[in-house]
Formats: sequence, structure tokens, C-alpha cells
Amino acid sequence: MLKFSISVAATILGAVLGAALCADRMPDALDWVYKTVKATSTKPVSVEQTEAVTALPVVKPKTTAKETKPVPPVAVSDTAPQPDNYTWGRSAFGRLSLALLGMIVGGAIGSAIGRVLEKWFTNWEKMPLGERVTIITGILIGVLVTIALSPIVTGTGLAYGPVVIGGLMLGLSALGIFALKSIEEALPWHRASGNRRRSGIKVLDTNVLIDGRIYDVIRAGFLEGDLYVPQFVIHELQHIADSSDSNRRQRGRRGLDVLKRIQTERTVDVGSQDRFAGDAKEPVDDRLVKLAKAVGGDLVSNDFNLNKVATIQEVKVLNLNDLVVSLKPTVLPGEALELTVLRLGNQPGQGVGYLDDGTMVVIENGSELVGNVVRVEVTQVIQTERGKMIFADAAPFALDDRLTKRSARGRATP
Repeated sequence: MLKFSISVAATILGAVLGAALCADRMPDALDWVYKTVKATSTKPVSVEQTEAVTALPVVKPKTTAKETKPVPPVAVSDTAPQPDNYTWGRSAFGRLSLALLGMIVGGAIGSAIGRVLEKWFTNWEKMPLGERVTIITGILIGVLVTIALSPIVTGTGLAYGPVVIGGLMLGLSALGIFALKSIEEALPWHRASGNRRRSGIKVLDTNVLIDGRIYDVIRAGFLEGDLYVPQFVIHELQHIADSSDSNRRQRGRRGLDVLKRIQTERTVDVGSQDRFAGDAKEPVDDRLVKLAKAVGGDLVSNDFNLNKVATIQEVKVLNLNDLVVSLKPTVLPGEALELTVLRLGNQPGQGVGYLDDGTMVVIENGSELVGNVVRVEVTQVIQTERGKMIFADAAPFALDDRLTKRSARGRATP
């Protein structure tokens, strides 16, 4: 609502100011242009040019034996004198036309300024409290120093004293903000704000882009908040995509393609907060943790070691592997499953099959059922860090299946 109000107000204000200025000032401007063009087109002949013309020798035409008939004079019509002023701009129709032109141009300019203000206010709202205090304090320092130096500037008697004072205020304010940002770790309000306020920004890691499943999660609407991709993550993807190894090159290109597809679904901020990531010489994982902690965001990653380090530093981590595990259907001992036995197991008499979500099922008494769709009874479920492993037994349903097949053959024979 704030963005809409700013955009509409800037557009209306620009249109009104444009119409007023064009209706009031444009007639005088058009009149000045008219007089300038008229003066240059009707420039009088100078005295030097007249004397030069009269000093030329007079050449008498040669007479011939034949008499020429006199040429009758051509009648020259008197032209109406041009007006001294351009009166169209001061007429009612002219002012209305100029006001309409000013409204269109002013509205376009106001709309552009409104979009810039919207972006500025959005960044200000997302900015941590400590950084806001730093910016305001830096501006106040610049204003106070400028007030102290303004008597010196006005005492010099410069014609453009106010302009110099304004430029000095802007320069000193920028210098104050830069100086405070360089020592913001030692500022009391920066330490007090810490990471208590969460911004909801989701910082995407390199491996989660290469994995590709993040695109489906975003498209389904299960990942809220603003998406952020650091510039150094894109550089790492480009480096992987330029690798001589075909597998690494394919992974890097897939990560870049996934990022491009994500940008078609959501707005992705790239590199605007990288100043919080620390030195560029540090490892990418360390910079990701520093960045997420500084902006109060959540780190989206599938890297197990990175998740542990981020958790220790009190950075919230969203792991897609944990999401996949949590979304798998719950299987309890004693339940019946129907699946295909694909291969033999490691132990004698075992067969191995898989559920639709990829969960492996070790089937006792399933070695003779390879290639068949069978019903099994779950005997044990083991939860590991990589997922679930299910143990089942095909013996309880083997007799029922054989009886069903025999009865079906008996009905089929005449």
C-alpha cells in the first residue's frame, strides 16, 4: 500500500506541476524563440556592405542594332507585416494544449521518480536497525560540520556560496556514513541490534541451485520471503560451468539454468548485500554464513557440513533433504506394501525393491520373486540421516498369492 501511494502521488504531482509550468512559462519561451528566429531572418544590411556595393564599377550593356521591346513591370503584391510577438501560446487553446503536454511529460517524470522512491523505501524497510542508525548518524555529522564551516564559506564572498555549502553538506554526510560503516562492528547500536530481527531473506547456496529441486519448491509457493543470490555464488557456478570435466561443466550449467528459471517465477536480488559477506579471499561457505547472519536471513543449502557450521553460529538453515525426508509417507511395522522386487539383496534369500519416493525396501524371502509385483509386510523401519530404510517380509502373503493364482487358473479351465 505504501508503494502504491508513493507511485500514485509522484505521478499526480508531476502531472500537476508539469501542466502548471508549461501553461505559465512556455508562452514566454515560445515568444522568445519566435523573436530570435525573426531577428536572424530579417537582419539589416550593414553600412560596409552598402558602400561595397556602390563602389563596384558600373558596366554599361552593349547596344545592338536591333531595338528591344521594353519589358512591362511586374506587379509586386504588398505582403502583410509579421507580428512582433507570438500570440498562439497566450491564447486559450494554446495554453490548454501546452498544459496537456506538460501534464503528460510531468506525469511520466513523476512516475519514474516514484519508482525510484519505491525501491529506496523498500530497501530502507529491509535494512537492519543498526544500519539505519548508522546512516542517520552519518548524515547528522555531515550537517553539523557543514553548519560549523558555513561562516567560513560565506565570509569568502563567493557568488555561489549556497551551492558550495550544499555540496559540502552532501560530501561530508557521505564521508560520515562511510566512516561509521568502516567501524560498525564496534558501534554500540550495531552490537545491540545483532541478529534479533529476522528479515525473511532466503540466501541460496551453490549446491542447492545445482540440485535443481529448489525451483519446484519455489514454483509451488512453499518458500516465502525475498530470494537472494550472492554474486560470488554466481561466479562459482560460472567457474564450474567452464571446467574441463564434463560432469562438473554440466552441473555448473544446470545451476545457471535453474537460477534463470527461478528469475522467471520470482524476483531474485543478486549481489546487493555482498558487502556483509566479508573478504573475497575467504571460502565461499564462510562468506555465506556471515552474509546470512548479517542480513538476518535464512540459508538454503544441501551441504551437510555447511549446515552444521551455520547452525553453530545461530543461522537458520533450510535443508531440502530434510524437507524431502519429512514429506515421505509414514510406514509402520505391520502395514502391507505392494512393490516390484528388482534385484537380489546382500544376504541370502533377500530381495530389494523401492517405493515410489525412492525409499529402499529389503524383502526377506524375496530372492525367488525378482521381477514380480508382490505384497509384503513391513517388519522394521530404520531412520538414518540420508533417509529411511524399510525391512519387510514376503512370506505372510506368499501363500495367499499362490492360492489366488491357483483359483484363477481353475476358473479359467473348462
